[in-house]
Amino acid sequence: MFMFVYMLSCWKVVSAGSHSLMTLVTYIDGQTQFPEFSVVVMLDDLQIGYYDSVTWKPVYRIHSDAKYFEEEQSDAGLVFGDMYTGMKNRVFYLKKLQNHTAGVYVQQRLAGCELLNDYKPGPVHFWDAFGGQNMEELIFDTQKKDIQIKKPWMISWDQTKLNKVKFMYENLYHPTCIKVLQRYLNMEKSNLMRKVKPRVRLMRKTLSDSHGLQISCLATGFYPRHINLTLFRDGQPVDDDQITGGQILPNGDGTYQMRKSLVISEEELREEHKYNCAMKHLSLDNKLDFTFDVAESDPAFFSQSVVFSVLVFMCVAVLIITALIIRRKRRAAG
Repeated sequence: MFMFVYMLSCWKVVSAGSHSLMTLVTYIDGQTQFPEFSVVVMLDDLQIGYYDSVTWKPVYRIHSDAKYFEEEQSDAGLVFGDMYTGMKNRVFYLKKLQNHTAGVYVQQRLAGCELLNDYKPGPVHFWDAFGGQNMEELIFDTQKKDIQIKKPWMISWDQTKLNKVKFMYENLYHPTCIKVLQRYLNMEKSNLMRKVKPRVRLMRKTLSDSHGLQISCLATGFYPRHINLTLFRDGQPVDDDQITGGQILPNGDGTYQMRKSLVISEEELREEHKYNCAMKHLSLDNKLDFTFDVAESDPAFFSQSVVFSVLVFMCVAVLIITALIIRRKRRAAG
């Protein structure tokens, strides 16, 4: 129902080696079984907290220091309370703008901050999605203390509104986000800084309908989630529009996987191209490179192999039957 795929694709702007604190916020206008307002708090790819309009209180999955309890409750009330009011008012105007008068209307937001590789505070990112479309995006530049609007707003801001938003980002959103990010990063550093090497599988599948071949490169069991997986044809990267897959998916044990596949036509098989899969990951000292043995999966080669195997089996069967007949005759003669 919700646009988590879109949210994760936006999340990719956070660079490898840095750390982020992101909030995935959902506001629902209409009757559903879900809370009207809910927030999931993520430290990198680890969920650390939850907040909704049922209790209006944050719930943290990681045990925090008791001395920060009142401060965290107050911070959550200020930040999420302002988000709730802003999104509720915005939905009121957006429904009119999009002529949406009945049913359920969903607004989602991905917002958060980043610590760069040198642990210096980075910019604040902000994306909005409405009814599954019409995304809006802005970045708050912490150095220039200014807002960069990356995608046009459906409802324009006047100067008063813009000044208020700048003030909130500079004095509430950014300092609170960086404070919480640094605090929980210190608590979960050993978990978040671990490096697990990917396990690699090369797979081939003969396509009976087209007499072609599908090759797949699967990297699984790796952490952190950032990975560079590329398919090559004769040393050149295969165009993305020819490849299926490529999404980073979670495993049940806290690691990730990625699969990329390519269909090779019967004509391409006869051209005897060389295909290989290369990957880079933080857990690896060097790039890994694996070559597909496509020739052995050529349909013609497969057919010849089957014919040869049948002939060998028939010869062996004839020899066994002949030996049994000779043995019986010798017994009869004795």
